[in-house]
Amino acid sequence: MPSVLRTPEHRFAGLPGFPHPAHHVDVGGLRMAYVDVGPRDADTVYLCLHGEPTWSYLYRRMIPVLTAAGGRVVAPDLLGFGRSDKPVDDRDHTFDLHRDSLLALWRALDLREVTLVVQDWGGLLGLTLPVEPDIADRTSRLLVMNTALATGTSLGPGFDAWRAYAASTDDLPVGALMRRAEPALSAAEAAAYDAPFPDSTYKAGVRRLPQMVMTRPDMAGVEVSRRAADFWATRWTGPTFMAVGERDPVLAPVMPALRATIRGCPEPLVLPDAGHFPQEHGEVVARAALDHFTGSARPGWSGTP
Repeated sequence: MPSVLRTPEHRFAGLPGFPHPAHHVDVGGLRMAYVDVGPRDADTVYLCLHGEPTWSYLYRRMIPVLTAAGGRVVAPDLLGFGRSDKPVDDRDHTFDLHRDSLLALWRALDLREVTLVVQDWGGLLGLTLPVEPDIADRTSRLLVMNTALATGTSLGPGFDAWRAYAASTDDLPVGALMRRAEPALSAAEAAAYDAPFPDSTYKAGVRRLPQMVMTRPDMAGVEVSRRAADFWATRWTGPTFMAVGERDPVLAPVMPALRATIRGCPEPLVLPDAGHFPQEHGEVVARAALDHFTGSARPGWSGTP
């Protein structure tokens, strides 16, 4: 069992626009936090997966729109982020740890009729989950934002620059990075992104995830990501909605390749004022996605995994 830290609860008091209490599920002896908003018997569950260096707070602008339409929103915090337990050794953060914990949460909550909502590492991990037959059966729709399927090749100079910067410090300034990416963030909102990390000892996940992105064929996660690429290209038949923050120099350039991989993915909603985090423009994204899904055919997937 890795050594872990748990952020004191008082640091999450009074977060602007985020009144949602944390629920918890045990994943391999670690406590994973998640928010669960909306009716438990909703016809649609939105499983909203965040990435680096954020937490479920990122979805605060989308949650009210999706629940007002009758949906249930489940938004977990990756281990090492938000209100989840934080392994303190960088080496404890592995692709399998994070992927397995998301699978464990999905199965523990018995989520069905899921609209998978992904961005950044939420997509690097989340897009691989329906490779599992029982998860494919429960996946109905896809809402994808600035992310990639990392299959062992370069993601380009934008990502290389970000990885080098992340490796240059043990104490990434999370709130400041968020304001740089989304200048309209208030100081209080930026502080909410800093809240999970009282000091650098809590930031092992923040440090490690950029180095884990699978840009070489020998890296952990490549094999399942290649299988995921095949799933989305050949077996996926459900509705897909894509939104792209155009000002993102890291992943916006690779979104056309991801769109080409996802069978039936339509032209994306391009957000010219958004950067790496389209969720900060979440009301627009959520309403456009709902409109798209309302006009789409019955969701699902085809073939035998």
